[in-house]
Amino acid sequence: MLEIRDVRKSFGNVEVLRGVDLSVEKGDVVAILGSSGSGKTTLLRCINFLETADQGTLVFDGETFPMERTSRKDAARIRRKTAFVFQNFNLFANKTALQNVTEGLIVARKTAKDKAEEIGRRALAKVGLKDRESHYPHQLSGGQQQRVAIARALATDPEIIFFDEPTSALDPELIGEVLEVMRELAQEGMTMLVVTHEMNFARNVSTKVIFMEHGKVVEEGSSKEFFENPREERTKAFLQMANRSAE
Repeated sequence: MLEIRDVRKSFGNVEVLRGVDLSVEKGDVVAILGSSGSGKTTLLRCINFLETADQGTLVFDGETFPMERTSRKDAARIRRKTAFVFQNFNLFANKTALQNVTEGLIVARKTAKDKAEEIGRRALAKVGLKDRESHYPHQLSGGQQQRVAIARALATDPEIIFFDEPTSALDPELIGEVLEVMRELAQEGMTMLVVTHEMNFARNVSTKVIFMEHGKVVEEGSSKEFFENPREERTKAFLQMANRSAE
């Protein structure tokens, strides 16, 4: 359902993405791993046109788009079929959980308020926040705020959700509640592309793993193969370091 080819992006003289290819099938949960600075977040932002790639081709739902010159209209059309969950929640501080979920439906998609609220309540219930719809972000824990952000993504009925390190801003004891919601979405067949440092999630939930370094894909494969039989020496070193950090 989604394919990118030869994606390149530089910031000034720094080449952040150096010819990245990636494909996602319907129902895939793809974990993108790599050290900080490997280009993971930039890749995700380019795929969703939050950044403009210098070069690359995106194929989505059978249509092909040149990523460096996709029109605003086409980018908006693609975004209507996708959702993005940020590291730092990106909630409106002056709006309740329910209002945060419904804002995009009402303003951007012109959904009637009562219909949007019905959808929003369903989405909040799905992430375990049925009793928090009237709470403001400052009244919620970090894990709850991120679950509101996931509910906001779900409310748009996306074909694919992009997650940019969704647990990196959370205290350790709150990470599990967010990963559990993502695990349930995976079991229901939601297609997800997840930039993450959570090795257990990548091993046990994702169907496919992409390992990046210096703006290139070093290795990719099924989660089982990636963790049990890594081919590249750099991948093996990365996994050994990750295992030591977890001990």
